[in-house]
Amino acid sequence: MPYQFDFSWLAEYGPVLLHGVRVTLQLILVGGTLGILVGIACAWVRALGPKALHWPVSAYVEMIRNTPFLIQLFFIFFGLPGLGVQMDEMSAAYLAMTINLGAYACEIIRAGIEATPKGQFEAGASLAMTRWETFRHVVLVPSLQRIWPALSSQVVIVMLGSAVVSQIAAEDLTFAANFIQSRNFRAFETYLVSTLIYLTLAILLRRAMGLLGSALFPKRRPA
Repeated sequence: MPYQFDFSWLAEYGPVLLHGVRVTLQLILVGGTLGILVGIACAWVRALGPKALHWPVSAYVEMIRNTPFLIQLFFIFFGLPGLGVQMDEMSAAYLAMTINLGAYACEIIRAGIEATPKGQFEAGASLAMTRWETFRHVVLVPSLQRIWPALSSQVVIVMLGSAVVSQIAAEDLTFAANFIQSRNFRAFETYLVSTLIYLTLAILLRRAMGLLGSALFPKRRPA
């Protein structure tokens, strides 16, 4: 007997999916914004900051980039309470996404900084700017403009990877899909719909990052 597709459950469980989408968007908005800020700070330390901070930041970046995101999430949610640090599932998810994206963003942004012509650093020094002032006023914006497509792709990857936060009962889109499937027993249809939603979110997020990049780094018109 051929398989009979049934999407009638959408009428009942549509609000559950919408709630999951809203939580996923909250995760990427908070985790993405904080992660990029952490990445900028760490990139500054690794490229131009005090040498005393190089080792701690390098250790953080290597540890995060060489361990699974799921293990990082479990360590924060299940491990830290053993040290007396308690947090709810959403706080743990925000922190895990921030730390994870921050490490990857650090290396991406550092590549942009290292591609900056030395003359720009010399120009900052000639104006009696500190290293931080040179970085903030002279180096940062061109560096971000240079690596924005790669950074945008990493943000999308982190958004898709956020699906694992359902493992600690954060009510994201994957959590919603698992809940619905456990009620309607229509695994194919449920996960097909959630897959299409993730695909749509990824395309929209990439587009939003592109528009943000155009607003932050307008192309200069030739004189």
